Amino acid sequence: MLKSCSVCRAKTAYDTNLIMSNTLTAKQYYSGFELAHDTYNAISAASDGRIYYVLSSESYDTGGKIYVYDPKTDATALLADLTEVCGEKDSKAIPQGKSHVRFYESNGKLYFVTHVGVYDMVNDMETLHKVPPAGYQLYPGGHIVSYELASGKFEDLAIAPEGEGLLTMAIDKDRGHIYALTWPLGYLVHYDMNTRKLSNIGLTCGRGEGGAVGQDYRVICRSMFVDPASGTLYLSTAEGDILTYQPGDANFGKLDEVDLRLDYFGSYDATLPGSMGYNWRKIFWYEPHQVAYGVHGNSGYLFKFDPRKQQIEIVDRIASLPSQKSGMFDQFSYGYLGFQPGPDGKTIYYLTGGPIYVNGRRLKGKDAIAKGAAKGLENLHLVTYDLSNGKYTDHGAIFYADGSRPTYVNSITMDNDGNVYTLARFMHNGHEIQDLVKIDNPFKHTNS
Repeated sequence: MLKSCSVCRAKTAYDTNLIMSNTLTAKQYYSGFELAHDTYNAISAASDGRIYYVLSSESYDTGGKIYVYDPKTDATALLADLTEVCGEKDSKAIPQGKSHVRFYESNGKLYFVTHVGVYDMVNDMETLHKVPPAGYQLYPGGHIVSYELASGKFEDLAIAPEGEGLLTMAIDKDRGHIYALTWPLGYLVHYDMNTRKLSNIGLTCGRGEGGAVGQDYRVICRSMFVDPASGTLYLSTAEGDILTYQPGDANFGKLDEVDLRLDYFGSYDATLPGSMGYNWRKIFWYEPHQVAYGVHGNSGYLFKFDPRKQQIEIVDRIASLPSQKSGMFDQFSYGYLGFQPGPDGKTIYYLTGGPIYVNGRRLKGKDAIAKGAAKGLENLHLVTYDLSNGKYTDHGAIFYADGSRPTYVNSITMDNDGNVYTLARFMHNGHEIQDLVKIDNPFKHTNS
């Protein structure tokens, strides 16, 4: 629990008494990368008990970095540079600056994909370079990469078509298939791990985030899942449709009996940027219930999706308690990606936003922004939801030891002891970076 600090003292009676008094403390780790920028999704616990994560780069000369944290030694270590593991170290091409997907473990290897980290800005929108800076080559495309846990060996498996980055990933471990969505156009690509063949299945959502605003612009789905029984891949669209794909299909299909256009999620124009539209924000298959559990971005509604019955059911609103009390959406315009099942196999862990109150009034951000970002400052909250009994718990706002707030948090993983890890912004040597953050097992605090 935090002691008295400027942030805590700024809370009003409304904030502390009506909402809650609990807070959690986050520990920062500096991994050694001064250029570290915002990372989405790219942190996972592996079977060796260690935490693997990527720190992104916005540099034309330096790629993103892969690190590992060992809870036993409480130490981080650099594993590799993304550009180097993709075989592009001396190419003078725009580097592999990011990975925005979780690490997926199968047969002793971690699988992930890479993404571009530098952009042209057009009308406040990030776009791929059509003309590279002087002395550089165009971005060659994102890569599908594996990392063998036992040997520490990386292998470059495939490269995305048309110089696109790779933004979203899912894996069918049983059948040996990897799926990814490209950026900015939103192609679905399929990599067969058995034949090592990469196929471009086609555009999934208009012209994706490279389309014309108000016309064929569509924000791209950030999370997909595979039904392990059938091997069917499922992904969403900004219009709220649910698309499907199986290896061998010439194209993807669309479910006719179910969609995500629910009043509870809000109302969206899919041709405009600034939100995820009707897309689910994050989703995972939950084997005990034979359904997928997902969360819709800004609204914070937990739902379950039964692909076999083509049914969606709202389960609960898992936005932070202060957000529920305020009745407002989160300030991060896309909603939050820190949503994963925990090590006990039944508890969802969710890192989400909560409004800040000063003198009894909620701090308000911008009404609208042109791309996915934070409209204003929020507290970071850790919410858990027990799927076995429906128990919702907001464990409170999270602060660093000095009272400052973790911000731009869009990832989560847990170790076997229930400690929570994410990647968040904090100040280091006078400038802001994003790096590893650890929060002790929140259930140790519930009775404090």
